[in-house]
Formats: sequence, C-alpha cells, structure tokens
Amino acid sequence: MSTRINYLFLLCAATAGICLAPNTSVRAAEPSPEVQSDAPVVHYHTVKIDGVNIFYREAGPPDAPAVLLLHGFPASSFMFRNLIPILAKRYHVIAPDYPGYGQSDAPDHAAFAYTFDHLASIVDQLTQMLKLEKFTIYVQDYGAPVGYRIAVAHPEKITGIVVQNGNAYIEGLPDSFWGPIKAYWADHSPRNRARLAGVLTPDGYKSQYLTGVADPTLISPDTYTLDAANLSRPGNRDIQLDLLLDYGSNPPLYPSWQEYFRTSQPPMLIVWGKNDFIFPPVGAEPYKRDVKDLEFHLLDTGHFALEDSSNKIGELMLRFLDKHAGKQSVTDMAARDNSASAGKP
Repeated sequence: MSTRINYLFLLCAATAGICLAPNTSVRAAEPSPEVQSDAPVVHYHTVKIDGVNIFYREAGPPDAPAVLLLHGFPASSFMFRNLIPILAKRYHVIAPDYPGYGQSDAPDHAAFAYTFDHLASIVDQLTQMLKLEKFTIYVQDYGAPVGYRIAVAHPEKITGIVVQNGNAYIEGLPDSFWGPIKAYWADHSPRNRARLAGVLTPDGYKSQYLTGVADPTLISPDTYTLDAANLSRPGNRDIQLDLLLDYGSNPPLYPSWQEYFRTSQPPMLIVWGKNDFIFPPVGAEPYKRDVKDLEFHLLDTGHFALEDSSNKIGELMLRFLDKHAGKQSVTDMAARDNSASAGKP
C-alpha cells in the first residue's frame, strides 16, 4: 500500500511540474518583499459637524505637512483612493465627503442649506477640528469653489494649490454644457429645474468619467456605479439640484479669488484633463495671468483625470509638495508669517 501511495504522490508532483520526495513537508512560501511593502494605511473616520455626520479618509504621518483633497461632482473621496497611497508615504492626507455625498449624511434639503458657503464652512470646521494649521489643497470640480472660499478666508494656511479641472474664470463655463444650468440661475422655475434631469442620471454620471478618455478600459465601472447609488438615495435629487442652482453664486466670486491669487501668490500645480467637456482647458489658461509660481500640465484625459492618470499626477504632486510643502518649506513659511506679523504696528 505504501508503495502505491508513494507512486501516486510522485505522479501528481510530476504532473504539477515539481519533484518532491515522499513524506517531505511543504512550507508556505515567505512573503515577497513586494508583499511586505510599507504601503500607507488608510483610516476611515466620521465626525459630527453642524449636526451632520461627516466622513473623511486619513492617511500618512500625522506630523507631516498636510494635504486636503476636495472632490467634485458627482464623486466623493472615493475618487482619491489611488492617489492617497502615493502621497501618504510622505504627507498627512485628508479627504472628506461633503454632506449629500459618499459616506457623509445627506439631510433633507428643506432642513439643511446645500450651498457652497455651507460646504466650505463644513470643511473649514473639519480642518480646525484636525488642527491643520497649514495645508495644500487639491481642488477638482466642486472642490474649487469649496477650496477657494477656504483659501480666501485663511490665506496664511495655504501652502500650495493643486488644480485638477477646477474653475475660477468665466472663460471656463462653456454654454455647450453650462447653458441649461445658467438658464436655471437666471430663472428658478420648475421648468428650468426639470431641464437638468439629464445631468442627474446614471448615464450622465458615466459620461463624465468616460468622455475624453483614450482607453475606457482603464476606467473602473465602480466609480460611476457607486456615484449613481449614492446620489439615488431618497431626497438626493433635490440636494443636487439645489447645489447646481447655488453654483451660480461662484462666478460673482471669481474676481475675489483671482485677487487672492495675485496678492497671496500661492504656489500652484495645474494638472488638467484637456478633453473635459465640463471644464475645458480654456478655463485652465487664465490662471497663468494671476499666478507667478505655476507649473502647468494638460493631460490627455477627461474630467476625472485621476482615474487613468493617478500615477502621473501623484508623481507631479510629490515633486511639487516636496518643493513647497515639505517640512522645511512649511517652517520657512511660518517664519516669514511671524516676521511679517512682528513688523505690523
């Protein structure tokens, strides 16, 4: 019997392309160095601000310079899932979900003001709760009006700005996309509100991810599927329509944001998907008028550039952050601020 067992064992081993003596113990292989990597751990938190549970992702050393990632529509902090591990090896990364998005609460629009002033206030309070005294902001889509409100209110806190398809100029609002929305700003009628229904559909969300992308197979369907699920929660349609209406509060603020750029001169990195039909590159060019320390890149992709270009953007961001937001850079900035304060009467 033992001879038959040994024969069968050797036959199976030979079929598998290996040669083992009978009764030889087999140990699990040691994990490769790649498996044992020091990939940053991402933590998922929820805090209550203005009575609303606000979700945020956090990674990286808490004592490292901070980076605040501000998502766009119809996304959430999920859009930064590939970028966070790249940055978090050297930086303290925070990525919140606004009320009405992702894992944050979505209170009824009749009880909660869905305005960009309010979203910016929520995020501003989060930075204060986390004691972020200085930080770089990454703004995309809705993240721009949220982030620029915070920057204008606290220019001394901003160590740099990364702009990815985030608008601050009237040239960046083409009628081809924004025409029906502009009509809604001018006339808040139910008819104009109903005309925006096409923007708030699964196909509408999907088009924002796929349009302008060279290789659609690089875009995970989890993105637009998750967005559609989150934004289909009861009452969320009215939340999104309220914010589309309030987006009209942003163009009147563009001159003040541009004045902030000219006066404070925050270092800026632009990584813009040049095939975006919502915020085309004509909206990226005017930043050159107002910001002197500007690094400018047009990428061959669409609205959600991180979906197929996260490695490229991460590489550019690390170089930018190392130059402008590294520990020594932050220390030097704090010293300049203190010197300026001391010189005031």
